[in-house]
Order: sequence, then structure tokens, then C-alpha cells
Amino acid sequence: MNLINKKVTHELFGMGSIVKHNDSIIEIHFESENKKFFFPDVFGKHLTMHDKSDANSLEKIIQKKELERKKEEWKKEEEKKLQRKNQELHLEHEKLMKNHKLHSESQMVFWCDTEEQNSSFSEWKVFSGVIKSGNNKGKPNKPIRLHQNSAVLLTAIDSSMPEKDRRILGVYMVNEDFIGKLCEDGYIPAHSEYKIQLTEQESDQMLFWKYYINEKFPQKITWNSGKYRYFENSWMAQILLDIVSLKSDPRERELAQQFFEHFCKMNQITDQELPKPNGALMRI
Repeated sequence: MNLINKKVTHELFGMGSIVKHNDSIIEIHFESENKKFFFPDVFGKHLTMHDKSDANSLEKIIQKKELERKKEEWKKEEEKKLQRKNQELHLEHEKLMKNHKLHSESQMVFWCDTEEQNSSFSEWKVFSGVIKSGNNKGKPNKPIRLHQNSAVLLTAIDSSMPEKDRRILGVYMVNEDFIGKLCEDGYIPAHSEYKIQLTEQESDQMLFWKYYINEKFPQKITWNSGKYRYFENSWMAQILLDIVSLKSDPRERELAQQFFEHFCKMNQITDQELPKPNGALMRI
């Protein structure tokens, strides 16, 4: 909108004409001197346009500017709310990390279906599934026992095979700052460093039920329902130690050893005192 030479009246300086303007500043020549004002803020408060058509056009510009200003204020307020929420979550996260007490069964074994046998290693995360009933039906399960000391064991079984032949496919520590209680989407991401995928030949030598047992029914080898279950920290250590022994490549063996040592440190396990595997398969 071109306002050059348009006549205006200021409440203090009287009549004048516009000599310059841009999106933020307007300069007006009055009888004795030129004055600069913020544009378009000065209109409607201190300055009046003589031409009614120009005044109407200017009013539209002012309304647009006001709308943009309100949007910007709303955006800033939403950003502040988000910052406050993130700060609260951060403080809660720090509190949970600081006050965490080790649970003796804070490891997870996960049943990978055919599709998940690929995706869990390409994406290095698993989905805990959804709640089947109750007020929270349809919402993701919260893996509440998982913490930075937890590992996720990936297993699978061919549909034609008995449950006792369930194989271990791989294992990973959860992400460094993962806290199951705060997990809203049900996805459990892997640690950036501590993760292992077994070859098919290695997997055939790592049977899950060699380590796992249902203490209430020690003779039963059944998974029943659900995508995952928790199990003892010492059992996971046994599995990791056997994976170290399984690796023939020096580099892979060293990485597995580092994984094992990190796990034992995080779970306050002394490897010299680690018992031998005594799962359901060892008791048949």
C-alpha cells in the first residue's frame, strides 16, 4: 500500500503528510519537522488518515498485523508451556534415575513373530503391545520394570516346533536414558553400543529354556500368552556369558565381553559368583 504524500493528523503535532514508510516505520512531515513512528501501531491511537478509502485499507492492514501478533503471542505461550512440560519431565526423569532401586527381575524376553525377526534388528527396537482390557484398553503397555540396567532378549520359535526349541536371536541393552515407567508409546529402543544379533548357527545353540524356568511350575515349558515377560537379572548374565563363549571372531567376542561386563556392572553382578544355567531344559 503506497501512502506517500497522504494527508494525516496527529493528536499532538497536527496535520502532516507521509514522506516515507516501510513495514515497520513511517515518517511524516509536519509543519516544523519530520517525525518517525512505528507502523502501523501509530494509527488508530495517535494518527488519523484523512482519506476514508485509504483509512479502510489501512484498517485491514492493522487487523492483519494484530492477528499475526496474537498468533505470535499464542505460539510463544505454547512454546513456554512445552518448555515447562519438558522441564517437568526432565526433573521426573532425573528423580527416577537417581532413586532407582534394582529389581531382581528387570530383564525382558520378547517373542518375535516372523516380521519382527527382521524389524527388531533393522530398527533395534520392539513394541510392547497394547492393553487388552480395562479402562486403558488399546493403549500401549508400559514396560514398567525396564530401566537403564535392563536388557531385552529377542527370541523366536518356528510354528512347527515345540516350545522347548525356542531360540535366542539376539539381545540389547535398553537406551541409556530409557525408563519404562515413562514410556508412553510402548517402543523399547536399543542402547547405541550394547546390542548383539546372533547368526542362525549361533542361535541354534542358544535355547531360551536352558536359562528360563517358571519357579511355580518348574516342569512346564509353556509361553502361554503375551509378547513378553520379565525374568531374573542373573539369567540374562548367564546368557550373555554364553554368547561370549559362542563368538569365534576376536572382534565380536571382545564386543560381547564388553556387553557382558557392562551388564554385570549395571546389575551389581559379580561374574565369579554367577551360577551355571539351570533352566527348565536342564531339569528334564
